[in-house]
Amino acid sequence: MDATTSQQLGSDLIERAHTLGFASAGIASVEPSDYAQGLEQWLSMGMHGTMAWMENYTDLRTDPGKLIDHAQSILVVGDVYASRDDNQDPPIEIGQGKIARYARGKDYHKLMKKRLMKLADGLRAHYPDASFKVFVDTAPVPERELAQRAGIGWVGKHTLIIHPTLGSYMFIGGIVMTLDAAAPSEQPTITDHCGSCTACIDACPTDAITDHQVDARRCISYLTIEHREPIDEQLQSQIGDWIYGCDICQEVCPHNSPKANKQIGQATNAAYLSERASFDLLEVIGWDEDARRAAFVGSAMKRAKLEMMQRNAKIV
Repeated sequence: MDATTSQQLGSDLIERAHTLGFASAGIASVEPSDYAQGLEQWLSMGMHGTMAWMENYTDLRTDPGKLIDHAQSILVVGDVYASRDDNQDPPIEIGQGKIARYARGKDYHKLMKKRLMKLADGLRAHYPDASFKVFVDTAPVPERELAQRAGIGWVGKHTLIIHPTLGSYMFIGGIVMTLDAAAPSEQPTITDHCGSCTACIDACPTDAITDHQVDARRCISYLTIEHREPIDEQLQSQIGDWIYGCDICQEVCPHNSPKANKQIGQATNAAYLSERASFDLLEVIGWDEDARRAAFVGSAMKRAKLEMMQRNAKIV
């Protein structure tokens, strides 16, 4: 396939993604990660905490082209789950524990995967000799690096993708494929615009963030969602009102500041919006397993076990 045809295919794939409602899309190359050594060092320092699964499949985490045989390109998409126009939450009532914005609506894994599978099925019908592999968060691929290659945004100092106009409240997914798609000429080349800003580093209550690196062992999101053991007493007082996850590093980011642009609000996928921004702490402490399951129906929060949620509620 010549370069022009590859770019035309890339444009077609991006258009298909936009048609399915994704806020951003682009084509990434399949070469190995530029940060393999950084991942190795991060793991060797134990910064992944108890997430032992991060030590598995490091070959895929550093070489996304290995996800399928003969991979030639990757379609990467971004789904916006919160608007810059509503970046700051009002103070919550006493006795309530805050939920991170990403988990307030429907489970993004299912929502994104359903649309990506629909896109992949359409491509399989059109290109029967090609192979496709959908990923949304759970596959061991360097999603944020791929998103930067695809022109969706840059990796901020808080290690999250920042879109130039939409901000960082964004989920990343995509399709690894054997199709020879190339980035169209109009796909932007994204550079880091964090500059000298250290707002996210300075605002983190537990000092989990350093320049482009997060120590999960100190991160409130990790502690409340992934960490299944008792939380260090020295960190408990820094958790504040967060019962599930944390948005502080994103709330203070200048690139999430409200902006007078109607398209910003429209880019937010309505399925992720919810009036449930918090839980009643005493109710959570009194939950049984059935109550936990009922509260988490259709939510990404079901990853947190009953004893974890009750531990978090007691700390808050």
